[in-house]
Amino acid sequence: MADIFEIFAEWSYFGIFLVLIGINAAPILMPPSWIILTSFYLLDPSLNIVLLAMVGATAATIGRFFLKKISSLFRRFVGPEQKSNLDIIGDYLNRKKYGYIIASFLFGATPLPSNMLFIAYGLMRAKSIGIYTGFWFGRVLSYVIMIYFGNAVLRPFLEIFEDRLVGVLFVDGIGVGTIILFASINWSLLITQRKLKFVKPKFWRF
Repeated sequence: MADIFEIFAEWSYFGIFLVLIGINAAPILMPPSWIILTSFYLLDPSLNIVLLAMVGATAATIGRFFLKKISSLFRRFVGPEQKSNLDIIGDYLNRKKYGYIIASFLFGATPLPSNMLFIAYGLMRAKSIGIYTGFWFGRVLSYVIMIYFGNAVLRPFLEIFEDRLVGVLFVDGIGVGTIILFASINWSLLITQRKLKFVKPKFWRF
């Protein structure tokens, strides 16, 4: 991993940009983007934190765009009940002027894994520039904070997960759990009657 950082670090911001696109286009088994950016900054402290965050956010947004496009191809395998449930929340966000912007910003501005959010967007076939606008601004904010406090945030995180695969699997597990919870909510009942009810998710039909 260190060799990869050194190779792409030679290309400065462009190398970091390429790495982040690849990581964010993958659905699972990838480390959080903020860890990659912080690692590059610790390797080369001469990098400008704000510019680095903007480059990272742009690359992350492009990568998530590709992930959403790929995810939309799997909608045909989703069960009719879950497909209808996803369409309901999609229609609701479309009716709200800043629905997608707020949802994407909240995920982008926190360390929450966003891969499952964009997989859900893909299954919903969501189409809104707000998806990417909110995510970009949220990522810039979170990346600036994470990079600035790199030593204080990154090192304890890596100490907890000395085996980095365990850390990646843990983060992906949170993401999978989030999307299952998301799909288990009866959105029609929640939106129309403000009542929270969960249904057993049935994702795939074969």
